[in-house]
Amino acid sequence: MCGRFALWNDPGEIARELGVQAPPDLTKRYNVAPSQLIPAVRASSENNRELVRLVWGLVPFWAKERRIGYRMINARAESIAQKSAFKTSFRRRRCLIPASGFFEWQRTEDKGKQPYFVRLKNRDLLAFAGLWDRWKDRESGEEIESCTIITTEANELVRRLHDRMPAVVGPEHYEQWLDPGTTEPKRLQKLLVPYPAGEMEIHPVSRDVNSPTNDRPDVVEPN
Repeated sequence: MCGRFALWNDPGEIARELGVQAPPDLTKRYNVAPSQLIPAVRASSENNRELVRLVWGLVPFWAKERRIGYRMINARAESIAQKSAFKTSFRRRRCLIPASGFFEWQRTEDKGKQPYFVRLKNRDLLAFAGLWDRWKDRESGEEIESCTIITTEANELVRRLHDRMPAVVGPEHYEQWLDPGTTEPKRLQKLLVPYPAGEMEIHPVSRDVNSPTNDRPDVVEPN
């Protein structure tokens, strides 16, 4: 799964990499957690790309209450074309979620869990495959735009920690993933494969990352 990630890349780099017209106003984050607002890039109505802030935890448009989003932080690549919570967004509302890396935990002998940070060896930006939706509260009229991160089978490196990992979309596939005209599930699911293990690295980090309040640079440093 993917329950925490970090994003500290330069806003200009993010804009260039993901094809956003202007560098976004982003605060560096080192411990991003579910239910928080996170940046995401999606196709805009002008056939361009826009960077927006979405609540992490997808609330489907048909949901009766917002709380369902707490259970929708991830969507399995193998079943998103069939699951009622995700299938409409999979066809029409896809996004890319920029990240510098992500956290995963491994159970230890003392029955605790040791956190690790996973990133690219070359420190380049990652772009997680995501889905978004827009939900309206029937009582208050409030509208919420939210998202989920798609996960796929873990590669050989991440599998040491967990059997799932975020699905990373390569730059050569950004256009296809974001294009609302691409609706064939089989074509899209071919993009949701494990990222090459040889291009990634992992290192243990402090258990301070277990608390979302610890959003500091040192929580991603090797421990």
